Amino acid sequence: MERDKSALNQKRNKELKKGLAVFVFLLPGLLLFVSILIAPIAVSLYKSLFDWNGFTEGTFIGLANYQELFTNGSIKFMISLKNSLILALFSVFIQLPLALLLALILGRKPKGERFYLTVFFMPVLISTVVIGQLWLKIYNPDYGILNRFLGAIHLESLQHIWVGDPKTALGSIVVPTIWQYVGYHMLLMYAGVKGVSPDLREAAMIDGATKWQTDRFIVIPIIKPIIRVSVIFAVTGSLKTYDLVRILTDGGPYQTTEVPSTLLEYMLFLRNRYGMGSTISVMLIALCFAFALLISAAFKEKDK
Repeated sequence: MERDKSALNQKRNKELKKGLAVFVFLLPGLLLFVSILIAPIAVSLYKSLFDWNGFTEGTFIGLANYQELFTNGSIKFMISLKNSLILALFSVFIQLPLALLLALILGRKPKGERFYLTVFFMPVLISTVVIGQLWLKIYNPDYGILNRFLGAIHLESLQHIWVGDPKTALGSIVVPTIWQYVGYHMLLMYAGVKGVSPDLREAAMIDGATKWQTDRFIVIPIIKPIIRVSVIFAVTGSLKTYDLVRILTDGGPYQTTEVPSTLLEYMLFLRNRYGMGSTISVMLIALCFAFALLISAAFKEKDK
C-alpha cells in the first residue's frame, strides 16, 4: 500500500515538474502576448470611459463616449464604417478570386513559375507609403500616366481628377489596395495548392476530369481553411486600413473616403479627444473580432 502511494506521489511530482517546465517555456510568449495585445486593448477600453484630452486629468463619464459615437457622432462613424465595408467587399469578391486564380495557375508549374511568384509578391514588400506616393503620381490630373494614357488613345472625355472627385475617390483607393495585396493572398493559397497530393490530381485526370474540374472539385475544397484565413485577413485588413487612405485622400473629399482609422487620428490629434479616440479603437477591435468569428462560423456551416 505504501509502495503504491509512493509510486503515485512520484508520478504526480513528474507531472507537476513537466507542467512547470511547459509553463516556464511558454511564459515569455505569454508575457509578450499580454503586453503587446491584451494590455493595450485593456488600456483603450479603460480610457474610452473618460473625457480626456491627453494632458490633464480625465473625467469619468462611463459609456457617454459610446452613446455619442452612435448618436451625435454616428454620421461620421457610419460613413467611415461603410467605406471600410466597401473596401472589404472589393477585397473579398475581386482580390481573393484573382489571387486564387493566380495560385491555381502557378500551382500547375508553368514555365517561369518562380519569376511570376516574385513579380506578383513584390508589391507586398514595398512600403505602403511608397505605393501611395506612386499611385498619387499615376492619378495626377496633369502629368499622371492614367490621364496621359487616356489622352493618347483619344479618350480625353474620361480624363479625371481621380482622387479629388467624390465619385471616384474611393475607387481610387480600391485599385491600389487590390494591386498591393493580391500577391500576399496568392502566396498563401499557392502554398496550399502546392501541398495537394499529386496522386489526387492524377486520379482525377485518369477519371476524365479536366484541369479546371480538378481545381474546382479537389484542390479548392482541400485549401478551404487557407481561403477562410485569407477572407478573415482581407475583411479585418479593410477595417483597419489607414496608410493608403491617409496618403491618397486623407479621408476626403467631403469624408467620402473616411475610414475608422483616419477618424480615430482626427479625434486624437486634431480634436485632442483621447477618450473618443479610444472608443473608436475599441469599436474597431470589436468589429474585427466579430467579423473573424462570423467568417469562421460561415465556413463551418459550409463544411457541414
